[in-house]
Amino acid sequence: MGEGAPVDVATVLCQWATGGLAYLWVTTRRGEVGLGYGWLLRSLYGVIAVMAAVTGFVFEPSAVRDLASVAMAVCAGATLVRSALPNAVAADSRLPTGGMEGDGAASSTASPQRTLEGFDPRWDLAAPLVGVVGVVAAGLGANGDVNPVLHLARVVCGAAFLGAVSNSMLLGHWYLVQPGLRREPLRELVRHLGATWPIEVGLLLVPTGMIAVLTGSIDDGYGGLLGWFWIACAITTIALAAVAMAALRERQYAAVMAATGLLYLAILTGFGTDLVARLTLAG
Repeated sequence: MGEGAPVDVATVLCQWATGGLAYLWVTTRRGEVGLGYGWLLRSLYGVIAVMAAVTGFVFEPSAVRDLASVAMAVCAGATLVRSALPNAVAADSRLPTGGMEGDGAASSTASPQRTLEGFDPRWDLAAPLVGVVGVVAAGLGANGDVNPVLHLARVVCGAAFLGAVSNSMLLGHWYLVQPGLRREPLRELVRHLGATWPIEVGLLLVPTGMIAVLTGSIDDGYGGLLGWFWIACAITTIALAAVAMAALRERQYAAVMAATGLLYLAILTGFGTDLVARLTLAG
């Protein structure tokens, strides 16, 4: 096995929460998505941030990362409360309605959604900005025979990569609740997934990286099987993203659900791309 920096659960959870909350702002900054989407993601990633802090304090303590995870959870909770205040909530039937038949057509059957009227989406920046501190601290705190700059880059890029793939699937499911939502917010997340993929994969190939596993210089303990499994995960992830983007060009509403199903699979292969490589190199 490799001699890289060990991978601990607290760092992975901190990365996931940070990336997810960052891409929440990417979506909410448009002012188009319904109020419940923000509630859902702030709650979800706030819990993941708490799990990161607890796991870190108990098993793999890292003061800056763990305190940043706590602060991230607090910021996500505070933003959730702020978005739920009466002066932030309004019923609006004038939401974009292009999602049913494509971005250019309106749907007279789209029901009113609760949207944010007095809520500044910049509030959603607080939690991920705090989370970045924890992610960077985790990246700089690597032990073992590993290039610290490379490890930091992998951890930071991994946060963005995991956040993009997770939020793409979650936003795709949100179209069941808000079918009149334009497709552009979802397309944007898929584009970000496609943009972070080559950086993520490239960083994991940089020596000492997965090339050493594929050539046998690093023994993965399974006769090289994990290296080929990683290749399959990486290629499948970008292929799923490409097919999902193609599906979103179709006008039928069913295309959104098809894309969401593909993105659900991309979460599995995306996490495999990131975690299988890091675990193999860290062993």
